[in-house]
Amino acid sequence: MEVMPQRAFNNAWKAACSSSQGSVLVVPKNKNYLLKPITFEGPCKSSITLQSCKDAPTVCAIAFFQDALIFYNCKNLIVKNLKIQNSQKMHVSFEKCAGVEVSGLTITAPADSPNTDGIHVTGTQNIQISSSVIGTGDDCISIVSGSQKVQATGITCGPGHGISIGSLGDGNSEAHVSDVTVNVATLTGTTNGVRIKTWQGGSGSASNIKFQNIEMHDVKNPIIIDQKYCDQDKPCKSQSQAVQVQNVLYQNIKGTSSSSEAIQIVCSEKFPCKGIVLQGIDLRGGGGKAAKAECNNAKITEKGNVSPSCT
Repeated sequence: MEVMPQRAFNNAWKAACSSSQGSVLVVPKNKNYLLKPITFEGPCKSSITLQSCKDAPTVCAIAFFQDALIFYNCKNLIVKNLKIQNSQKMHVSFEKCAGVEVSGLTITAPADSPNTDGIHVTGTQNIQISSSVIGTGDDCISIVSGSQKVQATGITCGPGHGISIGSLGDGNSEAHVSDVTVNVATLTGTTNGVRIKTWQGGSGSASNIKFQNIEMHDVKNPIIIDQKYCDQDKPCKSQSQAVQVQNVLYQNIKGTSSSSEAIQIVCSEKFPCKGIVLQGIDLRGGGGKAAKAECNNAKITEKGNVSPSCT
Protein backbone atom coordinates (compact mmCIF):
# COMPACT_ATOMS: atom_id res chain seq x y z
CA MET A 1 0.00 0.00 0.00
CA GLU A 2 1.37 3.38 -1.01
CA VAL A 3 1.29 5.93 1.79
CA MET A 4 0.15 9.31 0.51
CA PRO A 5 1.28 12.33 2.57
CA GLN A 6 -1.64 13.90 4.40
CA ARG A 7 -0.83 17.33 3.02
CA ALA A 8 -1.45 16.17 -0.56
CA PHE A 9 -5.14 15.59 0.15
CA ASN A 10 -5.41 18.73 2.25
CA ASN A 11 -3.75 20.86 -0.45
CA ALA A 12 -5.95 19.40 -3.17
CA TRP A 13 -9.10 20.20 -1.19
CA LYS A 14 -7.86 23.71 -0.40
CA ALA A 15 -7.25 24.41 -4.08
CA ALA A 16 -10.64 23.02 -5.13
CA CYS A 17 -12.49 24.87 -2.38
CA SER A 18 -10.89 28.22 -3.25
CA SER A 19 -11.60 27.93 -6.97
CA SER A 20 -14.34 30.19 -8.34
CA GLN A 21 -15.17 27.54 -10.96
CA GLY A 22 -16.62 24.09 -10.33
CA SER A 23 -13.84 21.65 -9.41
CA VAL A 24 -13.30 17.89 -9.48
CA LEU A 25 -10.99 16.37 -6.89
CA VAL A 26 -9.86 13.00 -8.28
CA VAL A 27 -8.17 10.23 -6.32
CA PRO A 28 -5.78 8.53 -8.80
CA LYS A 29 -6.60 5.07 -10.05
CA ASN A 30 -4.75 1.86 -9.17
CA LYS A 31 -3.68 3.20 -5.77
CA ASN A 32 -4.49 2.39 -2.15
CA TYR A 33 -3.99 5.14 0.42
CA LEU A 34 -3.60 4.80 4.17
CA LEU A 35 -4.50 8.10 5.79
CA LYS A 36 -5.33 9.70 9.08
CA PRO A 37 -8.85 11.15 9.50
CA ILE A 38 -9.60 13.97 7.07
CA THR A 39 -12.11 16.79 7.42
CA PHE A 40 -13.05 18.57 4.21
CA GLU A 41 -14.50 21.87 5.40
CA GLY A 42 -16.43 24.62 3.62
CA PRO A 43 -17.85 26.98 2.70
CA CYS A 44 -16.29 26.81 -0.74
CA LYS A 45 -16.48 29.28 -3.63
CA SER A 46 -18.10 26.83 -6.05
CA SER A 47 -19.37 23.26 -6.39
CA ILE A 48 -16.95 20.38 -5.80
CA THR A 49 -17.01 16.78 -7.00
CA LEU A 50 -14.93 14.20 -5.11
CA GLN A 51 -14.34 11.20 -7.33
CA SER A 52 -12.03 8.23 -7.23
CA CYS A 53 -10.19 6.58 -10.08
CA LYS A 54 -11.35 8.62 -13.04
CA ASP A 55 -12.12 6.37 -16.03
CA ALA A 56 -11.70 3.31 -13.78
CA PRO A 57 -13.78 3.90 -10.65
CA THR A 58 -13.88 0.32 -9.39
CA VAL A 59 -10.23 -0.48 -8.79
CA CYS A 60 -9.11 1.76 -5.97
CA ALA A 61 -9.70 2.02 -2.25
CA ILE A 62 -9.21 4.51 0.53
CA ALA A 63 -8.56 3.29 4.06
CA PHE A 64 -8.55 5.53 7.11
CA PHE A 65 -8.07 5.51 10.85
CA GLN A 66 -10.91 6.48 13.25
CA ASP A 67 -13.62 8.60 11.57
CA ALA A 68 -12.70 8.27 7.95
CA LEU A 69 -13.96 11.03 5.72
CA ILE A 70 -15.75 14.06 7.14
CA PHE A 71 -17.43 16.76 5.06
CA TYR A 72 -18.22 19.81 7.20
CA ASN A 73 -20.24 22.87 6.19
CA CYS A 74 -20.08 22.01 2.48
CA LYS A 75 -22.59 23.15 -0.14
CA ASN A 76 -23.29 21.80 -3.63
CA LEU A 77 -21.06 18.79 -3.08
CA ILE A 78 -20.85 15.64 -5.22
CA VAL A 79 -19.17 12.50 -3.84
CA LYS A 80 -19.11 9.49 -6.15
CA ASN A 81 -17.37 6.23 -6.99
CA LEU A 82 -15.38 5.80 -3.79
CA LYS A 83 -14.41 2.57 -2.12
CA ILE A 84 -13.76 2.99 1.61
CA GLN A 85 -12.90 0.19 3.99
CA ASN A 86 -12.01 -0.63 7.58
CA SER A 87 -12.43 2.71 9.28
CA GLN A 88 -12.02 2.46 13.04
CA LYS A 89 -15.23 4.47 13.45
CA MET A 90 -17.64 6.10 10.99
CA HIS A 91 -16.64 5.84 7.36
CA VAL A 92 -18.23 8.90 5.73
CA SER A 93 -19.87 11.76 7.63
CA PHE A 94 -21.76 14.77 6.30
CA GLU A 95 -22.05 17.49 8.95
CA LYS A 96 -23.94 20.76 8.45
CA CYS A 97 -23.89 20.38 4.68
CA ALA A 98 -26.47 21.32 2.03
CA GLY A 99 -27.06 20.25 -1.55
CA VAL A 100 -25.16 16.95 -1.48
CA GLU A 101 -25.19 14.13 -4.05
CA VAL A 102 -23.62 10.82 -3.05
CA SER A 103 -23.48 7.86 -5.44
CA GLY A 104 -21.54 4.73 -6.22
CA LEU A 105 -19.96 4.26 -2.79
CA THR A 106 -18.73 0.87 -1.61
CA ILE A 107 -18.11 0.79 2.13
CA THR A 108 -16.92 -2.32 3.98
CA ALA A 109 -15.85 -3.24 7.50
CA PRO A 110 -16.08 -6.43 9.58
CA ALA A 111 -19.52 -7.26 10.97
CA ASP A 112 -18.13 -7.22 14.53
CA SER A 113 -16.48 -3.78 14.28
CA PRO A 114 -18.32 -1.36 16.63
CA ASN A 115 -19.43 2.18 15.73
CA THR A 116 -18.41 1.83 12.09
CA ASP A 117 -21.44 3.49 10.48
CA GLY A 118 -21.22 3.54 6.71
CA ILE A 119 -22.75 6.94 5.90
CA HIS A 120 -23.61 9.34 8.74
CA VAL A 121 -25.80 12.38 8.14
CA THR A 122 -26.09 15.10 10.78
CA GLY A 123 -27.39 18.65 10.52
CA THR A 124 -27.55 18.29 6.74
CA GLN A 125 -30.27 19.32 4.28
CA ASN A 126 -31.02 18.24 0.73
CA ILE A 127 -28.81 15.17 0.46
CA GLN A 128 -29.31 12.34 -2.04
CA ILE A 129 -27.59 9.00 -1.49
CA SER A 130 -27.88 6.47 -4.32
CA SER A 131 -26.54 3.25 -5.82
CA SER A 132 -24.27 2.36 -2.90
CA VAL A 133 -23.23 -0.90 -1.26
CA ILE A 134 -22.57 -0.79 2.49
CA GLY A 135 -21.60 -3.54 4.89
CA THR A 136 -20.17 -2.65 8.31
CA GLY A 137 -20.48 -3.37 12.02
CA ASP A 138 -23.02 -0.60 12.67
CA ASP A 139 -25.69 1.34 10.76
CA CYS A 140 -25.32 1.26 6.99
CA ILE A 141 -26.85 4.74 6.98
CA SER A 142 -27.54 6.80 10.12
CA ILE A 143 -29.53 10.03 10.01
CA VAL A 144 -29.50 12.18 13.13
CA SER A 145 -30.64 15.55 14.43
CA GLY A 146 -30.86 18.59 12.20
CA SER A 147 -31.20 16.59 8.99
CA GLN A 148 -33.96 17.37 6.49
CA LYS A 149 -34.85 16.31 2.97
CA VAL A 150 -32.75 13.14 2.91
CA GLN A 151 -33.23 10.65 0.08
CA ALA A 152 -31.60 7.23 -0.12
CA THR A 153 -32.24 5.08 -3.19
CA GLY A 154 -30.74 1.88 -4.52
CA ILE A 155 -29.02 0.93 -1.26
CA THR A 156 -27.58 -2.53 -0.59
CA CYS A 157 -26.99 -3.02 3.14
CA GLY A 158 -25.43 -5.88 5.06
CA PRO A 159 -23.89 -6.86 7.32
CA GLY A 160 -24.66 -4.12 9.82
CA HIS A 161 -27.44 -2.60 11.89
CA GLY A 162 -29.62 -1.51 9.00
CA ILE A 163 -30.80 1.95 7.95
CA SER A 164 -31.51 4.10 10.99
CA ILE A 165 -33.00 7.43 11.91
CA GLY A 166 -31.35 8.24 15.21
CA SER A 167 -30.55 7.81 17.80
CA LEU A 168 -32.34 11.01 18.81
CA GLY A 169 -32.79 12.72 22.18
CA ASP A 170 -29.74 11.37 24.01
CA GLY A 171 -29.10 13.11 27.33
CA ASN A 172 -32.54 14.78 27.32
CA SER A 173 -31.60 16.74 24.20
CA GLU A 174 -33.91 18.20 21.58
CA ALA A 175 -33.69 16.60 18.14
CA HIS A 176 -35.44 17.10 14.82
CA VAL A 177 -35.35 14.99 11.64
CA SER A 178 -37.88 15.38 8.82
CA ASP A 179 -38.64 14.57 5.19
CA VAL A 180 -36.64 11.37 4.84
CA THR A 181 -37.27 8.86 2.05
CA VAL A 182 -35.64 5.46 1.70
CA ASN A 183 -36.78 3.98 -1.61
CA VAL A 184 -35.51 0.73 -3.14
CA ALA A 185 -33.15 -1.04 -0.77
CA THR A 186 -32.03 -4.58 -0.07
CA LEU A 187 -30.94 -5.59 3.43
CA THR A 188 -29.33 -8.95 4.10
CA GLY A 189 -28.36 -10.46 7.44
CA THR A 190 -28.62 -7.19 9.35
CA THR A 191 -29.64 -6.87 13.00
CA ASN A 192 -32.26 -4.27 12.04
CA GLY A 193 -33.98 -3.31 8.85
CA VAL A 194 -35.45 0.20 8.78
CA ARG A 195 -35.32 1.70 12.25
CA ILE A 196 -36.26 4.83 14.17
CA LYS A 197 -34.62 5.00 17.61
CA THR A 198 -35.11 7.65 20.27
CA TRP A 199 -34.05 7.96 23.90
CA GLN A 200 -36.44 8.52 26.78
CA GLY A 201 -36.29 12.10 28.08
CA GLY A 202 -35.57 13.66 24.71
CA SER A 203 -37.78 16.13 22.86
CA GLY A 204 -38.40 17.29 19.32
CA SER A 205 -39.67 15.17 16.44
CA ALA A 206 -38.99 12.63 13.72
CA SER A 207 -41.59 13.25 11.04
CA ASN A 208 -42.57 12.80 7.40
CA ILE A 209 -40.59 9.64 6.82
CA LYS A 210 -41.07 7.06 4.06
CA PHE A 211 -39.63 3.56 3.76
CA GLN A 212 -40.64 2.14 0.38
CA ASN A 213 -39.88 -0.83 -1.88
CA ILE A 214 -37.52 -2.66 0.45
CA GLU A 215 -36.43 -6.30 0.44
CA MET A 216 -35.39 -8.00 3.67
CA HIS A 217 -33.39 -11.22 3.73
CA ASP A 218 -32.87 -12.86 7.12
CA VAL A 219 -33.11 -9.53 8.98
CA LYS A 220 -33.59 -9.74 12.74
CA ASN A 221 -35.86 -6.69 13.20
CA PRO A 222 -37.14 -5.69 9.75
CA ILE A 223 -39.42 -2.83 10.88
CA ILE A 224 -38.72 -1.18 14.21
CA ILE A 225 -39.61 2.02 16.04
CA ASP A 226 -38.03 2.14 19.48
CA GLN A 227 -38.90 5.17 21.61
CA LYS A 228 -37.21 3.54 24.57
CA TYR A 229 -33.82 3.07 22.98
CA CYS A 230 -31.04 2.53 25.52
CA ASP A 231 -27.45 1.97 24.46
CA GLN A 232 -25.54 1.90 27.73
CA ASP A 233 -24.33 -0.64 30.24
CA LYS A 234 -26.72 0.31 33.04
CA PRO A 235 -30.52 0.48 32.59
CA CYS A 236 -31.86 3.81 31.38
CA LYS A 237 -34.01 5.90 33.68
CA SER A 238 -37.71 5.72 32.92
CA GLN A 239 -38.90 9.14 31.67
CA SER A 240 -42.21 10.31 30.23
CA GLN A 241 -40.75 12.93 27.88
CA ALA A 242 -39.98 11.65 24.39
CA VAL A 243 -39.13 12.65 20.82
CA GLN A 244 -42.42 12.67 18.89
CA VAL A 245 -42.51 10.18 16.01
CA GLN A 246 -45.20 10.97 13.45
CA ASN A 247 -46.22 10.55 9.83
CA VAL A 248 -44.20 7.46 8.93
CA LEU A 249 -45.04 5.31 5.90
CA TYR A 250 -43.89 1.71 5.44
CA GLN A 251 -44.84 0.64 1.91
CA ASN A 252 -44.10 -2.50 -0.11
CA ILE A 253 -41.68 -4.09 2.33
CA LYS A 254 -41.19 -7.82 1.83
CA GLY A 255 -38.89 -10.67 2.83
CA THR A 256 -37.84 -12.72 5.79
CA SER A 257 -37.16 -12.07 9.45
CA SER A 258 -34.61 -14.05 11.43
CA SER A 259 -36.64 -13.42 14.60
CA SER A 260 -40.26 -14.23 15.42
CA GLU A 261 -41.22 -10.54 15.57
CA ALA A 262 -40.90 -8.88 12.18
CA ILE A 263 -42.55 -5.63 13.27
CA GLN A 264 -41.79 -3.84 16.54
CA ILE A 265 -43.40 -0.45 17.09
CA VAL A 266 -42.80 0.39 20.73
CA CYS A 267 -43.74 3.97 21.49
CA SER A 268 -44.03 6.28 24.46
CA GLU A 269 -47.12 6.25 26.66
CA LYS A 270 -47.23 10.05 26.90
CA PHE A 271 -46.00 10.78 23.35
CA PRO A 272 -47.44 7.91 21.29
CA CYS A 273 -46.44 7.51 17.67
CA LYS A 274 -48.90 9.17 15.28
CA GLY A 275 -49.75 8.70 11.65
CA ILE A 276 -47.99 5.36 11.19
CA VAL A 277 -49.06 3.67 7.93
CA LEU A 278 -48.33 0.05 7.01
CA GLN A 279 -49.12 -0.69 3.38
CA GLY A 280 -48.31 -3.79 1.38
CA ILE A 281 -46.20 -5.54 4.03
CA ASP A 282 -45.25 -9.22 3.63
CA LEU A 283 -42.68 -10.36 6.17
CA ARG A 284 -42.27 -13.97 7.22
CA GLY A 285 -40.09 -15.90 9.59
CA GLY A 286 -37.46 -18.40 8.59
CA GLY A 287 -38.72 -21.37 6.63
CA GLY A 288 -41.82 -19.45 5.62
CA LYS A 289 -43.25 -19.46 9.14
CA ALA A 290 -45.66 -16.75 10.18
CA ALA A 291 -44.04 -13.80 11.95
CA LYS A 292 -45.51 -11.61 14.70
CA ALA A 293 -45.97 -7.89 15.27
CA GLU A 294 -45.64 -6.00 18.57
CA CYS A 295 -47.28 -2.58 18.42
CA ASN A 296 -47.69 -0.46 21.55
CA ASN A 297 -48.83 3.15 22.02
CA ALA A 298 -49.10 3.92 18.33
CA LYS A 299 -51.86 5.13 16.01
CA ILE A 300 -51.48 2.79 13.05
CA THR A 301 -53.37 2.54 9.79
CA GLU A 302 -53.05 -0.61 7.69
CA LYS A 303 -53.70 -0.54 3.93
CA GLY A 304 -53.90 -3.51 1.61
CA ASN A 305 -52.32 -6.77 2.69
CA VAL A 306 -50.24 -6.39 5.86
CA SER A 307 -48.52 -9.41 7.35
CA PRO A 308 -47.88 -9.58 10.21
CA SER A 309 -50.62 -7.23 11.30
CA CYS A 310 -50.68 -4.92 14.30
CA THR A 311 -54.44 -5.33 14.67
